Amino acid sequence: MINGQARSMMKFSEIIKQIFNHAICAVDPAFLMRGYSEQIRSYISERGFKQLLVIGFGKASYYMARTVCEEFDEKMIAGGAVITKYGHTGHRMHTSDIRVQNTDLKGIRVFEAGHPVPDKNGMEATGEVIKLLKNNNDKTLVLCLISGGGSALLVAPYEGISLNDKQSITELLLQAGADIVELNTVRKHISQVKGGRLAQIAFPSEVISLMISDVIGDRLDVIASGPTAPDSSSFKDAIEVINKYGVIRKVPENVMSILSKGRDGLIPETPAGDDTVFKNIQNIIVGNNKKAIEAAQSKAGELGIETDVLSSEITGEARAVGKWLAEKAKEVKAENRDGVRCLISGGETTVKVKGKGQGGRNTELALSFALEIEGTEGITMLSAGTDGTDGPTDAAGAIVDGQTIVKAKNSGLNPDECLDNNDSYKFFKAIDSLLITGPTGTNVMDIQIILIG
Repeated sequence: MINGQARSMMKFSEIIKQIFNHAICAVDPAFLMRGYSEQIRSYISERGFKQLLVIGFGKASYYMARTVCEEFDEKMIAGGAVITKYGHTGHRMHTSDIRVQNTDLKGIRVFEAGHPVPDKNGMEATGEVIKLLKNNNDKTLVLCLISGGGSALLVAPYEGISLNDKQSITELLLQAGADIVELNTVRKHISQVKGGRLAQIAFPSEVISLMISDVIGDRLDVIASGPTAPDSSSFKDAIEVINKYGVIRKVPENVMSILSKGRDGLIPETPAGDDTVFKNIQNIIVGNNKKAIEAAQSKAGELGIETDVLSSEITGEARAVGKWLAEKAKEVKAENRDGVRCLISGGETTVKVKGKGQGGRNTELALSFALEIEGTEGITMLSAGTDGTDGPTDAAGAIVDGQTIVKAKNSGLNPDECLDNNDSYKFFKAIDSLLITGPTGTNVMDIQIILIG
C-alpha cells in the first residue's frame, strides 16, 4: 500500500516531467525554424537569390534542416550537408557506420559523427561542407544551421595537427573540468573552420547563420566555437587554458607547436570583428536556455504553482551546484508557506573527473543534491540535459527526492563512494531514478526543476 508521502513524491515527479517536457517543446528546432521561414523567404526575394545551400552542424542540425525542407520548395534547395551526433536523425544508431544519407531531405546529405570527442566521420563530413562552400555561387544564399555539439562535429584540424591530436586535447580538457568557453578557446586555434574560419572559406558568399545556443550568455564566438562569428580569443588565451588545468605535459607536441607559433605571431590569428569576411554574414540566435526556462515557468504557472527562476546562467562544479540548490530548496521549505513552490535554474556545470565511474554533470549534480536533502520530505528535483543525453550515457539526467539516499542505502549502495568515483549513472540506474528521454533533437544546455511542498 502506498502511503501519503509516496503519493506526494510520485505526483511531484510527474509534475516535474510535465514542466520539463513543456520546456523542451519551446526550443524544438521545428518550432524555432518555422518562426524564421518567412523572413528568409523575404530576404531571398529582396536580394534576388535563386537557391538555398543548406549546411549545418550540431545535435539539432538534422531537425533544423528537415524543417527547412518542409518550408521551402524542392527547386529552391540547391543541396547541402549537415552533421549531427550519432542517433540524432530520428532513429538510434547502433554502429559506427560512416554515413547515413536521408532521402527525405531534398538533396541535403546527412552525416552522423562523434561527440563530444571528434572522429573520422566528422572529418569526412566537414570536408563535404568545405567543398560545398568553395563551389558556391553568388546566386545562392548559404543557410548555416548551428546548434550545440557543433564544435566536436565540425572538425578540420589545423595543418600539422592530426585527428588523434585533437581527440587527445579534447579528452584532456573535458576530464580536467574545463568549461565550454575554455574548451572552445583551444579548439578554435587548432582548427581550419572554427573561430570565424568557416566564414573565410565561405567568403564572399552571403550567409545567414541560425543558431540554437548551448552556451552561457549566448556568445556567438562560443556557440559551436563560432565558425561564422568574429573571434574574441587569441592563441595566448588558448595556452593559458592549458596551463590553468595543468595538462601541458600531456598535450600533444603538434598542438603546442601550433599554439606557440600563433602566440609568437608566426601564424595568423583567427579573424576578428573588423575582418571583411564577416561583411556578408548574419548570425541570429533563434533559441536558448532562457527560452526553455520561460516555458517551464509558464507551465508551472498554468498548474497553479508559484515559481521563482534562480538563474539561466548556472556554472561551476556540478556537485557544488547541487549543494547550493539543495540549500535554496531547504530555505524555501523552511518558510512554511502554504501550497507548492517551484524553483527553476539552467546553465551548464562541469565535472572534474577523479574516479573511474560513469556519469554526467546532471546525474552528478542530482546525487550531490540528494545527499543534502536526505530524509527531507516535500522536496523533489529534476536535473537534465535538454538534448536528452548526459555525458557518455543514455540518460538525460535524474529525478531525486528526500528518500533517494535512504532507498539507495537500503539497497546496499554507498552514495558518497559513488559520488567520489564519478559513478552517478550506476547509482541512479540501480534505484531506477534515471530520466531517459532519448535524443530530443535540441540542445540548450541543462535545466533543474525543484518542487517544494
